[in-house]
Amino acid sequence: MVVFFFIVLIVGFIDDNSFMHRFDRRNKMSQLRSEIEMYKAQYEEADRCLREMDQNPKAIEKMAREKYFMKRPGEDIFVIRDAEDNNDTELDAAGSIKE
Repeated sequence: MVVFFFIVLIVGFIDDNSFMHRFDRRNKMSQLRSEIEMYKAQYEEADRCLREMDQNPKAIEKMAREKYFMKRPGEDIFVIRDAEDNNDTELDAAGSIKE
């Protein structure tokens, strides 16, 4: 009886292939799979954006205007931010980005 209890203790809790370690590994695998799906979605979005910029020159201009606050000569840009936006990037009087 003591030998049986000892074997169950080793197999169930102490060994590297114990039930507890298997449960932890299974949880870690599910977390990693969800991260993989998130990164796949980000990759597909970036790939779509890249293909669009290769095919459409106006898409490059749109991204430059929205993301980098670039402008055409003679244009003024007004940046409106939400109160919860914690981005430290600001524009100076000349329209350049300062951090």
